[in-house]
Amino acid sequence: MTDKKIALVTGASRGIGAAIAVTLADDGYDIWLNYRSDHDAAQKVVEKVVACGRQCLLLPFDVADERAVEGALSPLLAAETPFILVNNAGFAQDGVMALMSHEEWRSVLNVHLDGFFLVTKLVVARMLRKRAGRIVNIVSTSGQIGVAGQVNYSAAKAGLIGATRSLAAEVARRKILVNAVAPGFIETEMTADLPVEKILPTIPLGRFGQAQEVADAVSFLCSDKATYITGQILAINGGIV
Repeated sequence: MTDKKIALVTGASRGIGAAIAVTLADDGYDIWLNYRSDHDAAQKVVEKVVACGRQCLLLPFDVADERAVEGALSPLLAAETPFILVNNAGFAQDGVMALMSHEEWRSVLNVHLDGFFLVTKLVVARMLRKRAGRIVNIVSTSGQIGVAGQVNYSAAKAGLIGATRSLAAEVARRKILVNAVAPGFIETEMTADLPVEKILPTIPLGRFGQAQEVADAVSFLCSDKATYITGQILAINGGIV
Protein backbone atom coordinates (compact mmCIF):
# COMPACT_ATOMS: atom_id res chain seq x y z
CA MET A 1 0.00 0.00 0.00
CA THR A 2 1.45 3.35 -1.06
CA ASP A 3 1.38 6.45 1.11
CA LYS A 4 -1.38 8.94 0.51
CA LYS A 5 -0.39 12.01 -1.47
CA ILE A 6 -0.83 14.94 0.89
CA ALA A 7 -0.29 18.68 0.44
CA LEU A 8 -0.32 21.10 3.38
CA VAL A 9 -1.24 24.64 2.33
CA THR A 10 -1.22 27.47 4.88
CA GLY A 11 -3.46 30.51 4.63
CA ALA A 12 -5.66 28.65 2.17
CA SER A 13 -9.19 29.80 2.88
CA ARG A 14 -9.16 32.57 0.26
CA GLY A 15 -7.37 34.07 -2.70
CA ILE A 16 -4.10 32.55 -3.85
CA GLY A 17 -4.02 29.95 -1.07
CA ALA A 18 -7.47 28.65 -1.95
CA ALA A 19 -6.56 28.43 -5.64
CA ILE A 20 -3.39 26.50 -4.77
CA ALA A 21 -5.28 24.05 -2.56
CA VAL A 22 -7.88 23.29 -5.23
CA THR A 23 -5.27 22.99 -7.97
CA LEU A 24 -3.16 20.53 -5.96
CA ALA A 25 -6.32 18.56 -5.21
CA ASP A 26 -6.95 18.39 -8.94
CA ASP A 27 -3.38 17.13 -9.27
CA GLY A 28 -4.30 14.20 -7.02
CA TYR A 29 -3.37 15.37 -3.50
CA ASP A 30 -5.42 15.22 -0.34
CA ILE A 31 -5.29 18.64 1.29
CA TRP A 32 -4.43 19.73 4.82
CA LEU A 33 -5.93 23.20 4.68
CA ASN A 34 -4.72 25.72 7.22
CA TYR A 35 -6.47 29.01 7.90
CA ARG A 36 -6.84 31.25 10.92
CA SER A 37 -10.47 32.27 11.36
CA ASP A 38 -12.61 32.42 8.19
CA HIS A 39 -14.50 29.15 8.67
CA ASP A 40 -17.13 29.84 6.00
CA ALA A 41 -14.54 30.56 3.32
CA ALA A 42 -12.52 27.49 4.31
CA GLN A 43 -15.60 25.30 4.03
CA LYS A 44 -16.14 26.52 0.46
CA VAL A 45 -12.60 25.40 -0.39
CA VAL A 46 -13.35 22.01 1.17
CA GLU A 47 -16.30 21.62 -1.19
CA LYS A 48 -14.11 22.35 -4.20
CA VAL A 49 -11.44 19.91 -3.04
CA VAL A 50 -14.03 17.18 -2.52
CA ALA A 51 -15.40 17.91 -6.00
CA CYS A 52 -11.93 16.99 -7.29
CA GLY A 53 -12.32 13.60 -5.64
CA ARG A 54 -9.86 14.31 -2.81
CA GLN A 55 -10.11 14.67 0.96
CA CYS A 56 -9.65 17.96 2.79
CA LEU A 57 -8.72 18.29 6.46
CA LEU A 58 -9.35 21.72 7.99
CA LEU A 59 -6.62 22.99 10.33
CA PRO A 60 -7.63 26.30 11.92
CA PHE A 61 -4.59 27.77 13.67
CA ASP A 62 -2.37 30.84 13.65
CA VAL A 63 0.94 29.93 11.98
CA ALA A 64 2.77 32.44 14.21
CA ASP A 65 1.59 30.70 17.41
CA GLU A 66 4.12 27.99 18.31
CA ARG A 67 1.80 26.05 20.61
CA ALA A 68 -1.04 26.15 18.10
CA VAL A 69 1.20 24.94 15.28
CA GLU A 70 2.61 22.06 17.30
CA GLY A 71 -0.78 21.13 18.71
CA ALA A 72 -2.35 20.90 15.27
CA LEU A 73 0.46 19.36 13.26
CA SER A 74 2.46 17.10 15.56
CA PRO A 75 -0.29 14.44 15.97
CA LEU A 76 -0.87 14.36 12.21
CA LEU A 77 2.83 14.21 11.35
CA ALA A 78 3.31 11.28 13.71
CA ALA A 79 1.19 9.24 11.30
CA GLU A 80 1.59 10.85 7.86
CA THR A 81 4.02 13.11 6.01
CA PRO A 82 2.89 15.59 3.37
CA PHE A 83 4.83 15.44 0.12
CA ILE A 84 4.08 19.13 -0.46
CA LEU A 85 4.19 22.11 1.89
CA VAL A 86 3.07 25.49 0.57
CA ASN A 87 3.78 28.39 2.94
CA ASN A 88 1.21 30.91 1.80
CA ALA A 89 -0.10 32.43 5.05
CA GLY A 90 0.49 36.16 5.21
CA PHE A 91 -1.03 39.61 5.34
CA ALA A 92 -0.08 43.25 4.84
CA GLN A 93 -0.29 46.28 7.11
CA ASP A 94 0.88 49.06 4.83
CA GLY A 95 2.11 52.45 5.91
CA VAL A 96 5.17 54.67 5.75
CA MET A 97 7.92 53.56 8.10
CA ALA A 98 8.11 56.89 9.94
CA LEU A 99 4.54 56.34 11.16
CA MET A 100 4.65 52.56 11.51
CA SER A 101 4.09 51.14 14.98
CA HIS A 102 6.25 48.39 16.40
CA GLU A 103 3.19 46.13 16.42
CA GLU A 104 2.58 46.75 12.69
CA TRP A 105 6.19 45.83 12.01
CA ARG A 106 6.28 42.84 14.30
CA SER A 107 2.93 41.29 13.38
CA VAL A 108 3.72 41.16 9.65
CA LEU A 109 7.16 39.63 10.21
CA ASN A 110 5.76 37.18 12.76
CA VAL A 111 3.21 35.70 10.37
CA HIS A 112 5.52 35.49 7.37
CA LEU A 113 8.83 34.55 8.99
CA ASP A 114 7.88 32.92 12.28
CA GLY A 115 5.02 31.17 10.50
CA PHE A 116 7.38 29.81 7.88
CA PHE A 117 9.84 28.67 10.54
CA LEU A 118 7.35 27.01 12.87
CA VAL A 119 5.43 25.09 10.20
CA THR A 120 8.39 24.19 8.02
CA LYS A 121 10.57 23.00 10.89
CA LEU A 122 8.01 20.36 11.85
CA VAL A 123 7.23 19.25 8.31
CA VAL A 124 10.76 19.21 6.89
CA ALA A 125 11.94 16.99 9.75
CA ARG A 126 9.51 14.35 8.51
CA MET A 127 10.41 14.94 4.86
CA LEU A 128 14.07 14.37 5.70
CA ARG A 129 13.24 10.93 7.06
CA LYS A 130 11.23 10.15 3.93
CA ARG A 131 13.95 11.58 1.68
CA ALA A 132 11.28 13.24 -0.43
CA GLY A 133 9.26 16.42 -0.54
CA ARG A 134 8.52 19.77 -2.13
CA ILE A 135 8.36 23.08 -0.27
CA VAL A 136 7.05 26.18 -2.03
CA ASN A 137 7.07 29.56 -0.31
CA ILE A 138 4.79 32.29 -1.60
CA VAL A 139 6.82 35.49 -1.59
CA SER A 140 6.20 38.71 -3.52
CA THR A 141 7.48 41.26 -5.98
CA SER A 142 7.71 43.52 -2.92
CA GLY A 143 10.42 41.29 -1.50
CA GLN A 144 12.40 41.46 -4.74
CA ILE A 145 12.42 45.18 -5.49
CA GLY A 146 10.88 46.90 -2.45
CA VAL A 147 7.67 48.93 -2.49
CA ALA A 148 7.12 52.27 -0.79
CA GLY A 149 4.68 51.96 2.09
CA GLN A 150 5.49 48.26 2.55
CA VAL A 151 8.76 48.24 4.48
CA ASN A 152 7.46 45.56 6.85
CA TYR A 153 5.90 43.41 4.12
CA SER A 154 8.91 43.82 1.80
CA ALA A 155 11.30 42.88 4.62
CA ALA A 156 9.24 39.79 5.45
CA LYS A 157 9.08 38.59 1.86
CA ALA A 158 12.76 39.32 1.23
CA GLY A 159 13.52 37.26 4.33
CA LEU A 160 11.50 34.37 2.92
CA ILE A 161 13.46 34.57 -0.33
CA GLY A 162 16.72 34.20 1.59
CA ALA A 163 15.28 31.39 3.69
CA THR A 164 14.13 29.59 0.53
CA ARG A 165 17.61 29.58 -0.95
CA SER A 166 19.32 28.54 2.28
CA LEU A 167 16.88 25.74 3.06
CA ALA A 168 17.14 24.47 -0.50
CA ALA A 169 20.88 24.08 -0.04
CA GLU A 170 20.41 22.32 3.32
CA VAL A 171 18.00 19.62 2.20
CA ALA A 172 18.86 18.98 -1.46
CA ARG A 173 20.85 15.83 -0.69
CA ARG A 174 17.70 14.31 0.81
CA LYS A 175 15.81 14.94 -2.44
CA ILE A 176 13.68 17.75 -1.01
CA LEU A 177 13.18 20.65 -3.40
CA VAL A 178 12.57 24.15 -2.02
CA ASN A 179 11.46 27.01 -4.23
CA ALA A 180 9.46 30.21 -4.05
CA VAL A 181 6.80 31.80 -6.23
CA ALA A 182 6.76 35.60 -6.29
CA PRO A 183 3.42 37.03 -7.41
CA GLY A 184 3.12 40.59 -8.59
CA PHE A 185 -0.26 42.32 -8.67
CA ILE A 186 -2.86 39.53 -8.47
CA GLU A 187 -6.62 40.06 -8.34
CA THR A 188 -7.44 39.18 -4.71
CA GLU A 189 -8.90 40.92 -1.68
CA MET A 190 -5.42 42.28 -0.87
CA THR A 191 -5.33 44.28 -4.11
CA ALA A 192 -9.01 45.26 -4.28
CA ASP A 193 -8.46 48.81 -3.02
CA LEU A 194 -5.31 49.63 -5.00
CA PRO A 195 -5.35 52.44 -7.62
CA VAL A 196 -5.60 50.21 -10.70
CA GLU A 197 -5.36 53.11 -13.16
CA LYS A 198 -1.93 54.02 -11.77
CA ILE A 199 -0.61 50.49 -11.54
CA LEU A 200 -1.59 49.05 -14.92
CA PRO A 201 0.82 51.28 -16.94
CA THR A 202 3.72 49.83 -14.90
CA ILE A 203 2.87 46.23 -15.88
CA PRO A 204 4.16 45.28 -19.35
CA LEU A 205 1.31 42.79 -19.88
CA GLY A 206 -1.18 45.52 -18.97
CA ARG A 207 -3.30 43.57 -16.50
CA PHE A 208 -3.40 42.11 -13.00
CA GLY A 209 -2.71 38.40 -12.70
CA GLN A 210 -5.17 35.76 -11.57
CA ALA A 211 -4.82 33.55 -8.50
CA GLN A 212 -5.04 30.52 -10.77
CA GLU A 213 -1.91 31.63 -12.62
CA VAL A 214 0.01 31.57 -9.34
CA ALA A 215 -1.50 28.20 -8.44
CA ASP A 216 -0.41 26.77 -11.79
CA ALA A 217 3.19 27.82 -11.08
CA VAL A 218 3.06 26.06 -7.71
CA SER A 219 1.60 22.98 -9.39
CA PHE A 220 4.49 22.95 -11.86
CA LEU A 221 7.14 23.23 -9.13
CA CYS A 222 5.51 20.31 -7.30
CA SER A 223 5.29 18.14 -10.42
CA ASP A 224 7.61 15.61 -12.03
CA LYS A 225 8.44 18.31 -14.60
CA ALA A 226 10.44 20.27 -12.01
CA THR A 227 12.73 17.62 -10.53
CA TYR A 228 15.95 19.60 -11.23
CA ILE A 229 14.72 22.94 -9.92
CA THR A 230 15.53 24.04 -6.37
CA GLY A 231 16.48 27.27 -4.63
CA GLN A 232 14.74 29.33 -7.30
CA ILE A 233 12.32 32.27 -7.23
CA LEU A 234 9.70 32.01 -9.97
CA ALA A 235 8.18 35.43 -10.66
CA ILE A 236 4.54 35.63 -11.75
CA ASN A 237 4.21 39.35 -12.34
CA GLY A 238 3.38 40.21 -15.93
CA GLY A 239 6.91 41.47 -16.54
CA ILE A 240 6.92 44.18 -13.88
CA VAL A 241 10.32 43.01 -12.56
